[in-house]
Parts: sequence; C-alpha cells; structure tokens
Amino acid sequence: MSFYFIFKITQSPGNIVKGLEKVAQFDSFKEAKQHVKLLRVDKSSDELALYKIIFAESELNAEQLLQEKREQPIIEEWEK
Repeated sequence: MSFYFIFKITQSPGNIVKGLEKVAQFDSFKEAKQHVKLLRVDKSSDELALYKIIFAESELNAEQLLQEKREQPIIEEWEK
C-alpha cells in the first residue's frame, strides 16, 4: 500500500545533499494537501525550507525519490 508523505526539505547553497524531515503521512491526497497548505502558511518568512507531498510505498522510497536529481525541462524557443 502506498501513502502520501509530507517532507520538510532544507538545502544549503552549494550543498548537493538535501536535508529531509518527514512531517506527516496520509492515506488520501486531499488530507495531505490540506495539511501541507497549513504548513506553508504557518512557515516564517525567513525560513528557507520547502514542504512537498510525495506518493510512495514507504518512507525510504519517498526519501530516495526526493533525493533524485531531476533534469531541467527543455525550453522551446517560443517559451523563452
């Protein structure tokens, strides 16, 4: 069974490794979405952390997915 995990992500400039902290786990996307919205609103203005929802089979799998380096999307000429 898979779950929706909410992670607090911190990354120092120049640091390749992201700091991941599991904040919550939900069975439904609706609940996870509501919770992450509250976290983002309550976040202080000087806090650099991001809050993300990820769907995964386990907490370990979610952390691995969040640590993956994703390629930048290709920008077409008309999108510049």
